[in-house]
Amino acid sequence: MYVCICNAVTERAIREAAQAGVRTLDELSRRTGCSDNCGSCADLAREILADSHRAARTLDLPLIAAAA
Repeated sequence: MYVCICNAVTERAIREAAQAGVRTLDELSRRTGCSDNCGSCADLAREILADSHRAARTLDLPLIAAAA
């Protein structure tokens, strides 16, 4: 799904950037161009970044802890 229509940045690109260590919208904008034009995608881009980092933290748990 396209998140930033102005610069053709997809949800997948945002999630990959998060996996590569991008933590903020400013850094995401510098790396991908997301939200550096009209800004209407900023809220969704922040949400996807946050979700990606939450998912990564959940996956770091040992399997036993995740089952508990």
